Amino acid sequence: MAPGAHVLIAGNWKMFKGPAEAAEFCSALRERVGDIPSIGIAVYPPFVSLAAALEALAPSPIRVGAQNVHWESEGGFTGEVSASMLVEIGVTTAIVGHSERRQLFGESDGDVARRAAAALEGSLDVIACVGETEEERERGETEAVLRRQVESLVEVVGDPGDALVVAYEPVWAIGTGRTATPELAQGAHAFIKEMWPGVDVLYGGSVKPENAEELLAQPDVDGALVGGASLEIESFTAICETAARTRS
Repeated sequence: MAPGAHVLIAGNWKMFKGPAEAAEFCSALRERVGDIPSIGIAVYPPFVSLAAALEALAPSPIRVGAQNVHWESEGGFTGEVSASMLVEIGVTTAIVGHSERRQLFGESDGDVARRAAAALEGSLDVIACVGETEEERERGETEAVLRRQVESLVEVVGDPGDALVVAYEPVWAIGTGRTATPELAQGAHAFIKEMWPGVDVLYGGSVKPENAEELLAQPDVDGALVGGASLEIESFTAICETAARTRS
């Protein structure tokens, strides 16, 4: 989380926005929310758009991050990018373990933990994602899944201090329009913090302007990892403004 920030709003663009569109969006974002105090804001464009986003947001406290990072510094890993490569172009943060990486590309808890450790060792801050599928929730396995995923991270990264935040993203709420109730989100966040004292926890799962205030008002919700709503300047800035107002 950015130094001095009380809440973090992170926009995960997934496979949207090439360099030209990223530059246009980031220029508008800088003008709209670049000087909001007391909250951290970050965007996570596709790899090809990182340089354009960095240029458009400089100088600005809004951070630019990568959507993934490999656990090795170099080698025969086609399609992967190392922490040192990201740092060289000015990236300061990375997402690891997003549910789409776990579900679509078979990343294991061990893979996620290794990516997180390599990013931290390479001077990147990390958003490490955890969360249960709909089937796991229906079987009453939410806490067991979260325990397994969080303990895997803790075992490998130890105490990362403020350099790592967890994002709780119930898989059944991502891109579906369904959102965990504030009470459900609060319960999951409190459970994660019991296992990992001191860690900040973001909520991710169809966060939008209409539900941001009630989610961010929960005592253990330290921000949001925003998907689809981060692609539109009006909705993303509205969430940032709500965060600033809620936590002022």
